[in-house]
Amino acid sequence: MKERVIVVGNGMVGYKFCERLVAKDVDKKFQIVTFCEEPRPAYDRVHLSEYFSGKTAEDLSMTHFDWYEENGVELHIGEKVTQIDKAAKRVITSSGKVVEYDKLIMATGSSPFVPPVPGVEKKGVFVYRTIEDLDAMQEYAAHAKSCAVIGGGLLGLEAAKAAQDLGLRTHVVEFAPRLMPRQLDEAAGILLKDVIEERGIKVHLSKSTSNIAGEDSVKGMEFADGSELKVDMIIVSAGIRPRDELASEAGITVGPRGGIEVDSYLLTSDPNIFAIGECALYEGMIYGLVAPGYQMADAVSDLLLGKEATFTGADMSTKLKLIGTDVASFGAIEVPEGSGAREIVINDTHNKLFKKLVVSADGKKLLGGILVGDASAYGSLHQMYLNDMEIKGDPIQLILPSSDGEPVGVGVGDLPDSAQICSCEAVTKGEICSAIENGCSSVGELKSCTKAGTGCGGCVPLMTDLFKAKMRESGVEVSDRICEHFDHSRKEIYQIVRATGIQNFNELLAKHGKGMGCEICKPVAASVFASCWNVPILDKAPLQDTNDAFLANIQQDGTYSVIPRIPGGEITPDSLIVIGEVAKKYNLYMKLTGGQRIDLLGARAHQLPAIWKDLIDAGFESGHAYGKALRTVKSCVGSSWCRFGVQDSTTLAIDIEKRYRGIRSPHKLKSAVSGCVRECAEAQSKDFGIIATEKGWNLYVCGNGGIVPRHADLFATDLDRETLIKYIDRFLMYYIKTADRLERTSTWMTKLEGGLEHLQDVVIKDSLGICEELEAQMNHLVDTYECEWKNAINDPEKMKRFKHFQNSEDEDETVEFVDLRGQICPARLNESDEKESGELANA
Repeated sequence: MKERVIVVGNGMVGYKFCERLVAKDVDKKFQIVTFCEEPRPAYDRVHLSEYFSGKTAEDLSMTHFDWYEENGVELHIGEKVTQIDKAAKRVITSSGKVVEYDKLIMATGSSPFVPPVPGVEKKGVFVYRTIEDLDAMQEYAAHAKSCAVIGGGLLGLEAAKAAQDLGLRTHVVEFAPRLMPRQLDEAAGILLKDVIEERGIKVHLSKSTSNIAGEDSVKGMEFADGSELKVDMIIVSAGIRPRDELASEAGITVGPRGGIEVDSYLLTSDPNIFAIGECALYEGMIYGLVAPGYQMADAVSDLLLGKEATFTGADMSTKLKLIGTDVASFGAIEVPEGSGAREIVINDTHNKLFKKLVVSADGKKLLGGILVGDASAYGSLHQMYLNDMEIKGDPIQLILPSSDGEPVGVGVGDLPDSAQICSCEAVTKGEICSAIENGCSSVGELKSCTKAGTGCGGCVPLMTDLFKAKMRESGVEVSDRICEHFDHSRKEIYQIVRATGIQNFNELLAKHGKGMGCEICKPVAASVFASCWNVPILDKAPLQDTNDAFLANIQQDGTYSVIPRIPGGEITPDSLIVIGEVAKKYNLYMKLTGGQRIDLLGARAHQLPAIWKDLIDAGFESGHAYGKALRTVKSCVGSSWCRFGVQDSTTLAIDIEKRYRGIRSPHKLKSAVSGCVRECAEAQSKDFGIIATEKGWNLYVCGNGGIVPRHADLFATDLDRETLIKYIDRFLMYYIKTADRLERTSTWMTKLEGGLEHLQDVVIKDSLGICEELEAQMNHLVDTYECEWKNAINDPEKMKRFKHFQNSEDEDETVEFVDLRGQICPARLNESDEKESGELANA
């Protein structure tokens, strides 16, 4: 018989325990039953504020219902455990279920602390904890103009950003004399206050709320010092309280200030009951971060399987971006009393940067630190602290930039293999190195293989540095420069061309490169010239590889493809007949593609101009299947025909494809428009995809299919057509401006510092102040579009390149075809040999 393990609570830590036990229980010794009082299984509370910037409950979900079923985990949604009978080893639920257990895991988490302020029960007062809380806030905010957040800690500042994102005039009210009093000292707190107020959020410190004014609903706040603040909505984020009431009622020992007391084995006062996460009290400490909760889950899963494991406390260091500002702290933020330690501080109030280190008296050990405004050194500093590493040289160098702009400090290669790179998933440097040695060839693959970086994401920069270091050790070049002829990345080449107006490769090479150029830098330069100035690609023909040089994709037998553009997949019978007639005339192979186009294959180089003239005369234009440009915008029939369609997806897809046709980019682009959430056009697997809603359009970005598929991220919701186009314009130009050569949008997103949030800040909020520039650049490309094939067939000089022989009109007779289902197909080598042998025999 299997042992039954009941998990009370299915939040992040409760789910993580289930996941860890399922993975480790190879002999299937346990039956897991978990109760979840919320209406949905575990979701990511760490990134809860992203719900306001477009992420859905599904996007935040840590797994799906299928996972529980596939792994034999019995999940009870919307059902609360109301009683624990320790003697009978059973629990009783809100619906009256009685379930026996062998072991019980308390993962009840915490609840928001709501100060007992008069009026706190009024309409317009919210807590910031669940998706349902956020739904209620969104609904109420539609009729509000201003909001105050009670609490200036981590969650309070997250809530303030959420309120500002809802379009409300926002205030933060903090009882302490500084923001984030647990993570920052006085000077850092003052600087953070200045930064936040510069971004439009008013901060009120040393304020004790004495009353919430208003009759039935909020009208303002009254403070103990006699001052008032007029607001019509309040979010309470004043801390958390462990959910220990169930344990307390069952006679399990709880701490005097709350929390279920546990020992180093996470056992409660009952030998069959464990507690993990924010409900657990270990040596007087409640660990309110997700990483310690995951460590607890890991330890208990090992203990159940008979392995040695203990929990002896956890690192409470944090790094996050608050209202667009990096904030990080680790270890001691003040000099420990009597330690003789000293502080090293850089307080740059002009540039809004604060950096502080607490070092031992001899300057050899790092005891802690604070970073505000620039936390790029956090990864290495944190590892030095965690691994008790010796400081080499002057400690101040750890927070000063070096001459080449890189932070000075411990290198990732100096870390021991035991160094924990990812605290959320407990992944060490040694495990990441092993994964690289076993074939992981990108940071994305490392995430999939080790799960490092899939939690809060704070370890990704350090993991990236480690990956690059290991690649260099293996002799793999990881420099950002495009080739030996340019000491610049593709992004820098783009900036140089845009800033200087250079339109000629020789000039670019003479001024910013060296040597003669190569097959890498020449196509990059040609693509950049096209992206900036929209010159026809054949004007830069000597720079191109084969596909762009012939405006067609070369096939395995030396013939070429002809793929006319069919916007949105919509085509008239007459146009369809023309394509068929062209295929018959030139004996081409025809195939419908997954992108709603028609491939014509088997064209010889000398035939390409004549084929394209026939197609262009019939109204077709280049489909750019050969270029790093927009390929297709796939669509369903939408509301025009489909009974489920809510918007006209076909018309939008056609307009989108016509707008962005021919625009050259670092890699190919694919798009799709679906007319409803049934998603027949598969928009969420595209570089940018659009899905219709009752209110407008949802925009998804940075997805792709291929060898390593990536689901696109929800970028913005319920957009009108004008706003949708504006956001796509900005998104594409920012990608073109900053991506590396041959880098798809999906890979670009994984490398982009700040990820989706940064991209939303740039495109939606214009955080870099470049949106007007991006729109103007896109409009230039749209307004100057010219079909590359039409340009080519009207230029006699360009036509010369399509002759097989420069000194003869003879054609290439080496290409051979065989019949395949009534159409031509390239002859394989053995088929050519058989044909030749047969002809000799007949002779």
